Amino acid sequence: MKYIDEYRDPVLVQGLLAKIRKTADRIDRPVTIMEICGSHTYAIGRFGIRKMLPDNINLVSGPGCPVCVTSARDVDIALYLAVQQNVIFATFGDMLRVPGSNGSSLQKQRAEGCDIRVVSSSDECIKLAQDFPQKEIIMMGIGFETTTPTVAVTIERIKKKGIKNFSVFSAHKIVPPAIRALIADPALNIDGFLCPGHVSTMIGSNAYKMIPEAGCAAVITGFEPVDILEGIWMLLTQIAAKKFEVALQYSRGVKPEGNVRAMELIESVFISETVEWRGIGPIPASGLVLRGDYTAYEALDKFVVPEIQAVEIKGCGCGDILRGIKTPQQCPLFRKVCTPTNPIGPCMVSTEGSCATYYKYH
Repeated sequence: MKYIDEYRDPVLVQGLLAKIRKTADRIDRPVTIMEICGSHTYAIGRFGIRKMLPDNINLVSGPGCPVCVTSARDVDIALYLAVQQNVIFATFGDMLRVPGSNGSSLQKQRAEGCDIRVVSSSDECIKLAQDFPQKEIIMMGIGFETTTPTVAVTIERIKKKGIKNFSVFSAHKIVPPAIRALIADPALNIDGFLCPGHVSTMIGSNAYKMIPEAGCAAVITGFEPVDILEGIWMLLTQIAAKKFEVALQYSRGVKPEGNVRAMELIESVFISETVEWRGIGPIPASGLVLRGDYTAYEALDKFVVPEIQAVEIKGCGCGDILRGIKTPQQCPLFRKVCTPTNPIGPCMVSTEGSCATYYKYH
């Protein structure tokens, strides 16, 4: 298939692996590379890329899965909102099975009779609001800069139509502040970042300038084996030369300035604030809430939510896994208690989660 086969060409793969081995030999020490994109996590597992790399290259997964980084408190708030009277709670599919502090989930609440709908796009909520005017439609907005513009457009359309029975519980997050937090984390020693492909189509390569400024390598890559291996080789080249920049391997999808219109949409509807990331903690200016006139659609303003003291799941290693400190196999629950059919933590729920990927491909 054109535009697919050439990025899975065995000859190109072997050539890139030879370049990787040669460059890795020049770096006489262990090298840690972190990918921060759920689609990269999945692709690296699916294509067995870790097994191809030299022994001194440690490829770890970071907080690239939006469902996985959603804090325990936000999950508990979603569970609270979903059980309110005259509410239809709409969410994307992966959130359905994420367990809360008490072991419940949106899936379990739906089985108990709550009206919880899985939507494939935020626009579906407009029809829900029109079809059920006597109900409050609460949409859980989740995702990074890739999905946030679509939610912003939906909120704009809702406002123009004068629809009142709609609100958003925003758990949207921004990637660059999380990268800053990872760079500043004294427990981590990351030499280079494989920057996310999808997010970068929105925010552009210019958004990652703080990575080389901190003395780390950065490459934005696509999602096929040739993309990822070329990205790793480009990172190693920077590390070997000790000359750091934001290199753009995924030039067919990403521009330096990103998608200007999409970012303007986000900024017109949302404003950033400090929010908590699972495994990392509070990160300044890393979350998005509604701004200005759009606060009329803020679910947390429409409903009185009690103070929630979320409890992290006992024994679950998702927090350390999301920071790249542990691999899923180092979690005591992995494969024993925590499985895709019985997920204990969010990293086993989402198809982009590290634990789900390791379970399937390792």
